[in-house]
Amino acid sequence: MKTVILCEKKMNFDGSMDFSTLTEEVSVYPDADPDKFLERIQGADILVTKENPVTGEMISAMPSSLKLIVEAGTGYNNIDIKAAAERGITVCNVPAYSTDRVAETAVMLMLCLASSMQKQLRMLERGDRRNFTEHLQVPHFELLGKTLGIIGYGRIGKKTAEICRAMGMKIITYSRTQRYGDVEYVPLNDLLRESDFISLHCPLTDATRHIIDSGALQVMKPSAFLINTSRGALIDEEALIEALRSGSIAGAALDVQETEPPEESNPLYDMENVIITPHMGWKGYETRQRLLSIIREDINGFRSGNIINKVN
Repeated sequence: MKTVILCEKKMNFDGSMDFSTLTEEVSVYPDADPDKFLERIQGADILVTKENPVTGEMISAMPSSLKLIVEAGTGYNNIDIKAAAERGITVCNVPAYSTDRVAETAVMLMLCLASSMQKQLRMLERGDRRNFTEHLQVPHFELLGKTLGIIGYGRIGKKTAEICRAMGMKIITYSRTQRYGDVEYVPLNDLLRESDFISLHCPLTDATRHIIDSGALQVMKPSAFLINTSRGALIDEEALIEALRSGSIAGAALDVQETEPPEESNPLYDMENVIITPHMGWKGYETRQRLLSIIREDINGFRSGNIINKVN
């Protein structure tokens, strides 16, 4: 079988992943140039991609040889899975490979917000050493006793809650499905109103797109912080920027953005009450090795007729 890998550099920026072991023939491309998409997948049986749009139009033009698409990640909203099913193409994802690392990223961002780390680093960049020579110039507080509101209580949300509960935080959550009995479920508006920190851990769907909009931001405490390590479009970015500028909320930490990478002119880059990171939550070394291992399991399961992680 022939496998084509697109967006390789997004997954393998340090050269540590060996895709050559997936099938007998593997072609690897660093990007997902749409002008070269059809040319690259000719004769392929399997397509592996990462957060690259695979539209119904693209699927309809795929060669008849292609029978499996593997999204190298948990979210698969970038693929038209209905169009794939109509063509008889199986779509699999890679769930749970980054649970711990993404939860750790959310907690790291929370701790940095509580310590005004962004403001402290910006002061040093300007040559302002008053935090050392005089007294601390920025807010600094404990997470102990603070309320964390988690929107979406799947694997990553649950892991984040586990870590934060150990630090003495109160956990409340809003989820469309109450799958676990170890946490307090509340209506969304109650979560927005009561939380000191809000962390997003839900998939991007039509129902969750802009779940944090101008109305939601107005309900939040002026002292509250928003964290997103899930999907950028869960937040209405323009509304968030306005809320941050006006002081409607205290700050935000965003490992994902509505457009990735953000435009050069995006004010989020320069705001002192914002921490912005380049979708790094899933990119740890161990996480990416696990990702490769589960991609291999998806492909081997497909070849043996015991398909796993099928989403369509």
